[in-house]
Amino acid sequence: MNFDLTMLNIEIFTALLAMAVLVIGLIVPKEQKYGLGYLVSIGLTGILFLSFGFYGVNAQILDGMYFIDDFAVFFKQLFLIAAILVTLSATLYVRKMGSHYGEFFVMMVFAALGMMILASAGDFVTLYLGLELMTIAFYILTGFKKGDSKSVEAGVKYLILGAMSSGILLYGLSLVYGLTGTTIITDVATQVKALNGMPPALLVGLVFVIAGLGFKISAVPFQMWSPDVYEGAPTPVTAFLAVGSKAAAFAVLLRLFMVAFPAFSPYWKLLFAGLAALTIVVGNLVAIPQTNIKRMLAYSSVAQAGYIMTGVIAASTAGVKGVAFYAMIYVFATIGAFTVVMNFSASTGSDEIKDYAGLAQRSPLMAAVLTLCLLSMAGIPPLAGFAGKLYLFSSIVNEGYLWLVVTGLVMSMASVYYYLNVAKVMYMADPTDDAPIIVPAGAKATLIVAMAVTVFLGVWPEPLSVLSQLAAKSLLPF
Repeated sequence: MNFDLTMLNIEIFTALLAMAVLVIGLIVPKEQKYGLGYLVSIGLTGILFLSFGFYGVNAQILDGMYFIDDFAVFFKQLFLIAAILVTLSATLYVRKMGSHYGEFFVMMVFAALGMMILASAGDFVTLYLGLELMTIAFYILTGFKKGDSKSVEAGVKYLILGAMSSGILLYGLSLVYGLTGTTIITDVATQVKALNGMPPALLVGLVFVIAGLGFKISAVPFQMWSPDVYEGAPTPVTAFLAVGSKAAAFAVLLRLFMVAFPAFSPYWKLLFAGLAALTIVVGNLVAIPQTNIKRMLAYSSVAQAGYIMTGVIAASTAGVKGVAFYAMIYVFATIGAFTVVMNFSASTGSDEIKDYAGLAQRSPLMAAVLTLCLLSMAGIPPLAGFAGKLYLFSSIVNEGYLWLVVTGLVMSMASVYYYLNVAKVMYMADPTDDAPIIVPAGAKATLIVAMAVTVFLGVWPEPLSVLSQLAAKSLLPF
């Protein structure tokens, strides 16, 4: 079991960063803690640059319990980028929340570490440890505003439903282990091939696994927690939960079903197709009447999970590439949108869409970024979301799922309605307050980066396409 410890440098440095921030937060005076958010952003940026050196390694360590491949590296970079943008934009917001400033960022880093472990997990035990590290950190973060009844309610709901979904996932994995005699994902594939058909117990196990992961990705009918948690949690937590937790669950889902259960793909592809269609339709239709922007973005996030799921259905390199590409551009669009929501809420105390009236006059940057990010999620060219949906839909169009592509396209056009409704309020309605909204430096940097990347990858998607292809080929080398 000997291996080079430097292969775990990404995880080791992330853990050390969290520990360092925790210690610093305990020993420095309160007035000197307010630089910890920027310290975390700088540290995570350094780890992000370090991660590029791991492309091409494509190795298994700890007897197959941990993968260091391009697929895992790509998703670790996604988590790092999301954490950097969220911490950079949230420094002033967290300061206004009051106490425990340093602990907030410590939990953010630990949540990112849990996501990294999930992306590299090569067996069920490692997978579950990573899942619980991420989820427990989010339990704390969701209820972080102890004086806010909505935040406490969101934390309790997420704790109860999250614990239930984790138990369902664990039970499903235990059934798979009982029938295959191994927890190593690659060995499960070997044992499954030797089975004569699909035993009923294994079918039940797969259904439980899908249900457990369906909660993490907010797929219908497992999305019931999303609106309340998204609305009640601190906005930076909502942003990180919407992109990081979802992407980590998709990374696990891809590795499990593409590597361990390709022999049963006709069964689970049909199930995922039904879930994807239901998720796309319900997410978009329920988002239309929402008047609270965080709840609207919650249901939009549900719909986005349905779009991403189409890449899983393809069960091919093209499908995995589509999932990886779309998950990355979704990070910038979602965090850009939530950064606007966070700053608007901090300035006005409101999350109601009607109160965004005249935002284009009060903060042209915030209005422009929110409009571009929403249109990208709708798949409007030449923004990055159009390229992402093109990769996803093209991966299944020749697989007999043309009906799903049509459903996705129709619902994408429906989503334009509620996205443009927000833009209409910002640009065409008169503001009730003419006072300009001041955007802090960290949040302004996040907004500019989110807008620039969303436009750049829409016009020239090639750089991200290459990295997505590397990730796909390392997961499915054939």
